Amino acid sequence: MTTHAFWRSALVATCVLTLGTACAEEEAAPMYQAVAVVRRDIVVSASAAGQIEPVTTVEVKSKASGEIRQVNVETGDAVTAGQLLVKVDPRVPSNALRQAEVDLDVAKAQLTNAESQLRRSEELHKTQSITETEWEQAALSAANARAQLVRAERSFEDAKIAFEDTDVRAPLSGIIIEKAVEVGTVISSATSNVSGGAVLLRMANLDTVQVRSLVDETDIGKIQPGMPVTITVDAYPNRPFSGVVLKIEPQATVQQNVTMFPVLARIQNDGLLLKPGMNAEVEVHVGNQQNVIAIPNAALRTDRDVASAAMVLGLEPEVVQQQLAEARRVQAETQGGEARMAGAVRDSGAPAAATVSFGGRDVPLPEGVSAAQVTAIFAKMRDGGPQSLSAEDRAIMSRLRGSGGREGGFGGARQGGGGQRANNSLLGGNYVVFVMRDGQPSAVPIRTGLTDLDYSEVVSGLALGDTVLMLPSASLLASQAEFAQRMGRMTGGGLPGVQRR
Repeated sequence: MTTHAFWRSALVATCVLTLGTACAEEEAAPMYQAVAVVRRDIVVSASAAGQIEPVTTVEVKSKASGEIRQVNVETGDAVTAGQLLVKVDPRVPSNALRQAEVDLDVAKAQLTNAESQLRRSEELHKTQSITETEWEQAALSAANARAQLVRAERSFEDAKIAFEDTDVRAPLSGIIIEKAVEVGTVISSATSNVSGGAVLLRMANLDTVQVRSLVDETDIGKIQPGMPVTITVDAYPNRPFSGVVLKIEPQATVQQNVTMFPVLARIQNDGLLLKPGMNAEVEVHVGNQQNVIAIPNAALRTDRDVASAAMVLGLEPEVVQQQLAEARRVQAETQGGEARMAGAVRDSGAPAAATVSFGGRDVPLPEGVSAAQVTAIFAKMRDGGPQSLSAEDRAIMSRLRGSGGREGGFGGARQGGGGQRANNSLLGGNYVVFVMRDGQPSAVPIRTGLTDLDYSEVVSGLALGDTVLMLPSASLLASQAEFAQRMGRMTGGGLPGVQRR
């Protein structure tokens, strides 16, 4: 070996050994962070941008055709139902009305004449002064006169309606938001024209408005109708408006390859400050839990991550899985059992013998043990598991098991049919955390509630004073394992002067 080759091999060996020593020191460092379980407030909201729009918008059209003679409103005017808005040229409908009125008078006179002739014909028919045919003709003339009167009355009513239609009135109370015609504009009828007629005005009731916003599909599962919302607009940046979620549209829209769902929020528009078309920022208040037990989300592990996390902590994955299975069995019996007091108060006032649901069976309470004590023990079990029980609590549980309860069964106790039920929070899930118990890490299944993506509410499984371990993510562990394998291949061969230990 030449001198140059020797020093090159020595240099490579030194670098590899130095890198291996650094990795060993890094692996020796703790790969987790211990965090105490504390109480905190968790507030969750979903934000989106939208626009103010009226709840109801009405297009005002005219049933009459002709020239606009008068426009009584401008945009922004507040009008009441029935108020005169626009007047169309009434000359043609007025002439038709006068003609129909005269025709009605003629029809009434003709009916009067026909009825008089019919009465005379009846008298003459009784004395056989006229023939049967002449009497029938008089009756027919009277019937035709009555039919003509009905036609004249209908024509008069139609002409009257057509004349009244030249006055376009507000269909509801609201605000004029758009004016499409001016004096002198010739319009077509909305009822007789196949195109639907001309739109004269648009109006809306702005006492209550709504915001249509697009919410990302990742957040839509958090939102439900009836949730409170806060809306802010640029015109009033320091004045938030309150409302509620009205509904979530079932059909999604895709914008720039992002799937979103329209969400409608209803807002009471006091003072009519919110105008249609205003841009608004919508914040949906998904949940707000005050002073609850919470832990960082980085401490949560799914069942798939348990094995890798156990290896980081130096635990056997099989042993951890057995511990989790036993803990879940205990929790299932805890949730499934419900303690109760048997019977009601006797006439003398003495309570009936108390029983507790323990391990799926009704077990009488031992002498000297109250329902309140059992309830407190079960609460400890729900919050902190069997490790949270004191020596006295364990003695009481042993006495319960001696009264006929199965090992490991936990229910709850109540008296008189009362009791409290746990509150299931939104967005909860089942996870596993590693907790320091007696100086050793232990896997504990927990149930979480509301989460703000940084912290999660703990519904059951942990208690104040516990310490959870924040471990690296599964992807980080995989990359570290890949790096270790690569280093092992490098030191295992191919480099002169370096041996693998």
